[in-house]
Amino acid sequence: MPPPRPTRTDRHPSPARRGPSRPRRAEGVVLGRQFQWLWAAYATSAVGTWLAFDAFALIAIRVLDAGPTAVSMLAAVGLAAGAVVAVPLGPWVEFRRKRPVMVAMDLVRCAAVLSVPAAFAAGWLTFAQLLAVSAVVATADITFTAASGAYLKALVAPDNLLVANGRFESTAWTTTALGPPLGGVLIGLFGPVTTVVVNAISYLLSAAGLRAIGGTEEPPERTGTHRPRLHDVVEGWRHILTHPTLRPLFLNTVLVNSLIMATAPPLAVLMLADLGFTPWQYGLAFGAPCVGGLLGARLSRGLVTRFGRHRVMLTVGALRPCWLLGLAFVHPGPTGLLLVVAVELGMITCFGVFNPVFATYRLHHTAADRVVRTLTAWSVTSKATTAATTALWGLLAGITGPRTAIAVAGVLILGTPFLLPRRDTGA
Repeated sequence: MPPPRPTRTDRHPSPARRGPSRPRRAEGVVLGRQFQWLWAAYATSAVGTWLAFDAFALIAIRVLDAGPTAVSMLAAVGLAAGAVVAVPLGPWVEFRRKRPVMVAMDLVRCAAVLSVPAAFAAGWLTFAQLLAVSAVVATADITFTAASGAYLKALVAPDNLLVANGRFESTAWTTTALGPPLGGVLIGLFGPVTTVVVNAISYLLSAAGLRAIGGTEEPPERTGTHRPRLHDVVEGWRHILTHPTLRPLFLNTVLVNSLIMATAPPLAVLMLADLGFTPWQYGLAFGAPCVGGLLGARLSRGLVTRFGRHRVMLTVGALRPCWLLGLAFVHPGPTGLLLVVAVELGMITCFGVFNPVFATYRLHHTAADRVVRTLTAWSVTSKATTAATTALWGLLAGITGPRTAIAVAGVLILGTPFLLPRRDTGA
């Protein structure tokens, strides 16, 4: 979830004029009924997303007979196009009520995704439609994530943001572990578009959950003119790049995430084609370690309480890239499978601790009137960089082989801890 900032009065703003009282801190940290609905909406959407993991690639391969190049293009073009379209939406969302925007993005994603099974049933499905739907969904994802970060900051007291982000992180890793295997079963039983339909329904249920939050959201204070200007569009990047701690954190997270994601296609080829692992073994290798993400998210709050937010983020942030190089040494047989599970478990556990702490840290260092633009800039850069890096590593793997491409990424990522902010600064 993205992060926003306190108001000028330095008091926590109430997201609703009516409804439940502000969440309060307690022994078990009570976050309130409104947060519970927001969390339920997120969980519903996450279940649908991970059930439909790689569904478009599967449809492209099995229904449209697409080759490796086309499937890679489907992954990269959707991210890149979505990132470009999302750029001007940041200023537009910034000064609007966030919950209606989130509901609208859920409905847009539902309609776009449902067009795929509809076209499939009518015999009209094309690769161009998959590309278009991927771009629409990527744009809506970025917009929804930015709006939800600003809404979360208004909904939850500052001292409880880490708890809230930890619960989202736990949910994310739980659905990541369970969704793809269950989705594979559904596809095997009912056909290739089954999980796409489930994903569309999950967006609809998420929108209903957001509507159930209730209350009247305070309208954001508009600064400057009412028409978005170029300054508004680039404000997110300006804030990130001029901030002494967000700038190195931005560079670190974008590079770490893109290098890890870039190794996914070469690793799939290495394990499934070159080393002879079966699909269920491949799924197990990346599903089982997600329990580490759940464990890390549960530990994050206690670690921050004991050692401090910045120290935890710096330590775990430096540990999380140290695992990737191990994937270059995967080999056939049970020990090779255990190696992948161990590497992924270590890396995902580090991410489970790091992500909620990082999300909370970013929120505390971002002003409330630029949260959406900052988070949009962050997501756009991350998705565009991941798309470009994935395409580049695909070419590298084709020239040098998958194992070498993974090793190169594993070596390069070892330099990213030097980009982490060494000292904390005030928000």
